[in-house]
Amino acid sequence: MTSRNRNRNPEPAGAPRAVPHPNAVVGVGLIVLDADDRVLLGQAHDGRWELPGGKVDPGEGFEQAAARELAEETSLRTAPEAVEVLAVQIAAAETEVTRLTAAALTRSAEGTPAVTEPDKIARWRWFAPAEIPGALYAPSAAVLRAWRPGLRSLPEVPCHDYATRTAEG
Repeated sequence: MTSRNRNRNPEPAGAPRAVPHPNAVVGVGLIVLDADDRVLLGQAHDGRWELPGGKVDPGEGFEQAAARELAEETSLRTAPEAVEVLAVQIAAAETEVTRLTAAALTRSAEGTPAVTEPDKIARWRWFAPAEIPGALYAPSAAVLRAWRPGLRSLPEVPCHDYATRTAEG
């Protein structure tokens, strides 16, 4: 072994390894479609609309997190196997924390939407795609754009999309 190769590791043997500080939030936004292909949105108290979803817990996959968040936020039920991940998005926001969001879709939610977190959501409502309001929470707008990039009502949200399938037109 040459001296050049021996000196590649600047830490002395047995020194504790530096652990990076968390710098990202990982979440999922779930597009829930009913039998008429309408999208479920919740209206927050500030008037903006959002998809069901939230943070991915340690040990969860995107599909499991989507099914859990849907049940927690709306009382609707879907199996993780009925959730399709459409894209993974990295928000291009200028913040210190990176937001990584899985854009997901399900067509098999069972039950009737209910407001289960009244401190966050005032009501749930179904919208035809062409009627989706423009006053959307930015991550929800980005998820909807990954699903239907041609929808004119969706605001532009800067993000980097990594599609897992071809988007519907």
